[in-house]
Amino acid sequence: MGWGMREDEHRRRGGGYRPRWHGALLASAASLALAAPAFAQEAVVAEADASETAQEAQPKVTTLDEITVISRTGESAIETMASVSRVGQEELDRKMATTPLEMLQGVPGVAVQADSSRLSSSVNIRGLQDFGRVAVIVDGARQDFQRSGHGTQSTFWIDPMLVKQVDVIRGPVANTYGSGAIGGVVMFETKDARDFLKEWERYAISFTGQYETNGNGWTMSGTGAARINDNIDVLGNLVWRDYSEYDDGHGDEVPGTGFDVLSGMLKTSIRPNDYSELRLGWIGTDDGWEENSGASDLDLTQNTLTARYALDDPDNPWIDLHINGSWNQAKLDQEYLTDVRQFDSVTGEVITVPAGAKTSYDLDTYGIDLWNTSRFDTGALAHELTYGGDWLKDEVTTSSPLGGSDVYTPSGDRNVWGAYVQDKLTWHWFEVIGALRYDSYELDGTDVDSDGDRLSPRLTVGVSPFEGPVLGGLQVYGTYAEGYRSPTTTETLISGLHPSGVAFPFLPNADLRPETGKTWEFGVNYERDSLFVADDRLRLKAAYFNNDVDDFIDGQTLSAFDPTSGCPLRPDLLGSPTYAPICFQYQNFAEARLHGFELEAAYDAGWIFGGLTASIIDGWRKADGVKEDIVSIPASQLGGSLGFRLLEQRLSFGGEVEHNIAPDGAEYAKDYTLVNAFARYDVNENFRASLRAENLFDVRYANPLNATTTSVVYEPGLSVKVGATLRFGG
Repeated sequence: MGWGMREDEHRRRGGGYRPRWHGALLASAASLALAAPAFAQEAVVAEADASETAQEAQPKVTTLDEITVISRTGESAIETMASVSRVGQEELDRKMATTPLEMLQGVPGVAVQADSSRLSSSVNIRGLQDFGRVAVIVDGARQDFQRSGHGTQSTFWIDPMLVKQVDVIRGPVANTYGSGAIGGVVMFETKDARDFLKEWERYAISFTGQYETNGNGWTMSGTGAARINDNIDVLGNLVWRDYSEYDDGHGDEVPGTGFDVLSGMLKTSIRPNDYSELRLGWIGTDDGWEENSGASDLDLTQNTLTARYALDDPDNPWIDLHINGSWNQAKLDQEYLTDVRQFDSVTGEVITVPAGAKTSYDLDTYGIDLWNTSRFDTGALAHELTYGGDWLKDEVTTSSPLGGSDVYTPSGDRNVWGAYVQDKLTWHWFEVIGALRYDSYELDGTDVDSDGDRLSPRLTVGVSPFEGPVLGGLQVYGTYAEGYRSPTTTETLISGLHPSGVAFPFLPNADLRPETGKTWEFGVNYERDSLFVADDRLRLKAAYFNNDVDDFIDGQTLSAFDPTSGCPLRPDLLGSPTYAPICFQYQNFAEARLHGFELEAAYDAGWIFGGLTASIIDGWRKADGVKEDIVSIPASQLGGSLGFRLLEQRLSFGGEVEHNIAPDGAEYAKDYTLVNAFARYDVNENFRASLRAENLFDVRYANPLNATTTSVVYEPGLSVKVGATLRFGG
């Protein structure tokens, strides 16, 4: 959550989409899509037989049954003794998502704060967000870009068309995924050629078009994949989106909600043998929008390079090795289109930033992550011993010769590294997970340095001794886990004067202590097959959590008239009507507590399927012994879905309901209920049509995370999405 520096009042640039980015950035992806038919010389052309005998509809594997990348020990979500969720390909297709927010809609305990342009998203898990409290990872690469201002602080973008699944783990039990994730981890896994190609195909191409009525939004996507030989395959994808401003539930246009974005991806998989694989990938995004009622033009370019190696020899249980390397670059260029009056960051005098002045925000994030799992037995105990280490470096460079933004999003470097060991012991119906992680960090700024380290433990105990038609498949577990988050460059180094409106100083804080999250969680996993009819499936996960965050870092307003506050009085500004005798500083609070309940259930009988989700979150922080609301507490939610599959599962349709309860203290957000409907028809293997209607009753509502004292961004009213995909291969 922001302290109030820029107004997130974005306006779509006039004149439609204007190509701004470098031609070479995505040209290789386009070349792949166009060149894929060249591999057809060796292909066997197969034609779909429409008269093929229809098979009886069978229940589909629920997302809680699928092996999650996030477990690192080959477990499904329903088997994991932690709060883990997955959004799989079928659900992503059903959502017809435009933004990361829509991909995560309905996941228990997860909310997304997005600026008005919808291009910047900050993920909130259990009331924690921003500055690395939630680790967002795309194909193994951390997404740490941040720009200080109103609204979102940490921000990322990944186009839903590139994604095949999203895994979420809630709480600091995700300590094998690097330092800082005291809220949890969200992992986006993009599509591979093997997800796209049928077993007999050497190449395939698909084209997707989608139109959204509210905002006159167009999406065009092209994908091409080729199997060069049995050991090498490649995939490329291009996605273009063009959206105008949408209308809220009252029919009022919401300014600044239009955007243009172009995304692309290239991936290749190389398999030297049956038990090892090297995956290389590139993801690029270029988008632009106007901000502050057209006063400035912004262009954001992101490039992510990843290399991931896996070695899993089935004849050697001691080796299940993974080595990941990544580089993520985000570059935001801001150009003032009109003269803008601001306060000088040092003197406080009113200055004019002339049209044409430029500011740039650059972040380079380097990461290495390696781990191995050894499986062995000691007597009656089965062990899965996972051990590894990781290193992350953020290099922040802000250049603002005239605007002074370099003091609000300060330059600096942060190195974070850690090592861990985790052992999962299994004896029949009894399981124990013990883990220990060591974290260390160094932060270097112009005048301020900071460092620290810590050991963080985890202990989980689970039992499943139950049998019989009702209790069979029930597992009960309890967990205690700790996490450690180091201060970021902005929290530590921010300085200067608030740029406009009211002038007051920001104060750096070299004495910031890292946050420590201490979580208790008690949960149940339940799985049953053939409950009501043969081969149906019921899966359920529920958990209660209590997360105490010691030394919680948050913004604090200080009085210049309090001699103990450290806030200097500016006599030179006392005569100015725009000067406020206050200061803003990130400080440690003695404690913050967040607690709540989460539920996720899925049922599938083939011809009928449905789900139920719930999350209740509350919390507070203590300042001088007084409890205060935490502004990052999201709405509590209760959601349900019901769908049907007919015509040998080629036709699916259904509806969704979601009720949201505004958190305490949310003055500008109210309770609301949304109703959605969806349908999809697979005409054959190569053509499908999709339809989705969102907010059927045209409710006017605001996400509590986007409704503050400085601005309220209302969400879209009724919107209908229509899409079609054409595919061919050989």
